[in-house]
Amino acid sequence: MTRRSETKPDGTADGIVCDAAAGVQKPVDIDTLGLDAEAAQDIAIARQDEGRPEKTTHALASMLGPAFVAAVAYVDPGNVAANLTSGAKYGYMLVWVLVAANCMSVLIQYQAAKLGVVTGKSLPQILGERMGAAGCFLFFMQAEVIAIATDLAEVIGGAIALNLLFGIPMLLGGCIIGAVSTLLLFVQGGETHRIFERLVIGLLLVITFGFIAGLFMDPPNPLAVAEGLMPRFSDGASVLMAASMLGATVMPHAIYLHSTLVNDHFGKGVDRPSVPEMMHGSRIDVVWALAIAGSVNIALLVIAANSLHGMGGTDTIEGAQHAITQVLGPTVGTIFSIGLLASSLSSTSVGTYAGSEIMKGLLRVKAPMWACRIVTLVPALVVLAFASNPTEALIIGQVVLSIGIPFAIIPLMRYTHDREIMGKYADGMVKHIICLAVCAVIVLLNLVLIVLTAMGKA
Repeated sequence: MTRRSETKPDGTADGIVCDAAAGVQKPVDIDTLGLDAEAAQDIAIARQDEGRPEKTTHALASMLGPAFVAAVAYVDPGNVAANLTSGAKYGYMLVWVLVAANCMSVLIQYQAAKLGVVTGKSLPQILGERMGAAGCFLFFMQAEVIAIATDLAEVIGGAIALNLLFGIPMLLGGCIIGAVSTLLLFVQGGETHRIFERLVIGLLLVITFGFIAGLFMDPPNPLAVAEGLMPRFSDGASVLMAASMLGATVMPHAIYLHSTLVNDHFGKGVDRPSVPEMMHGSRIDVVWALAIAGSVNIALLVIAANSLHGMGGTDTIEGAQHAITQVLGPTVGTIFSIGLLASSLSSTSVGTYAGSEIMKGLLRVKAPMWACRIVTLVPALVVLAFASNPTEALIIGQVVLSIGIPFAIIPLMRYTHDREIMGKYADGMVKHIICLAVCAVIVLLNLVLIVLTAMGKA
């Protein structure tokens, strides 16, 4: 007796039990075979595409893009600062934090994409429909503080990169980053959104090359890296560092934006793929994009642990770059700076796009992109003008981001479990419990961070 699956017109899947001896076929619901609805959709789509490799390859490629745009938020200058500082100070001890954060990010970003493809709306839109005017305003103000903290990291990182590469003063460098990133935003909407995707993906490739080059010059000890997979802390400061790394990895604005990106990408009307096809493509998109982003983050920490651990002056991005240049050579140092510049340009553009979508969804106000850019850029330029240690300000910004994460993920997990919103695509109980567990871990870590900071022990 063999089994195969077929797809019904509504996109769900049924199984067919074939009894060769009796010569009959008996329809069986796919759930009776021990598969959940999403796994059944994957099987159904694979069966549909059998024998059509060219079409399948083209269709798969057309599905990729939104998660890669969101993924640049996971390799922004905040990640560079947090991961380099962690590796230089604690060696390989906090590798496990990045692995755990990346696994959580895959789940979170897929949930954001799923919400978008099923409802055709963004997370801020759904929040705006379900909260009163006062609630929307307060939620927007919280999100705007997070956006300012996000842009702080991106602009400071870009200014540092320009200073390292060309000797440009920090404040002027911040202005240049703000201007260039604003120009990138002119191709983010309408018919040109695919151009924006390709530009950001191109920058992501530059980031990847720039930040992993050092691994090839001085390969780490695999056993030492493996030891870093064991969860542990050494003191309160290591908890603060872990929270900073979490805030740099799981990005609130990427969660808000991803549900918008998928709808920009797939479009509307008759050309829009079916929901099961979009969910299938989004899963592949998210896994590939965050596998790249996670690898970059781990590479940064490993480079610092392997080459910079115990060295003085590595608690800033500039100091770390100079140390990398001394240990690994000027070529690697220059490539690192180029990667930092690409990281800043791409992530600040994506962050501003997210801010405009949050405003539109919560307040139903579509402000000009340049206005959104100014609101978040000015505080970053003020910090550049007066901060004695820009990298320290950047890391503090990551802690602020970490505190803002629950405000994004808790509504997301609630809505993706709501059958009124998601219909038959609502999360089952097992997946919902996993999502709640992820939320609990993140919220608990943030509470510990707040307590330690208040007690002055972090």
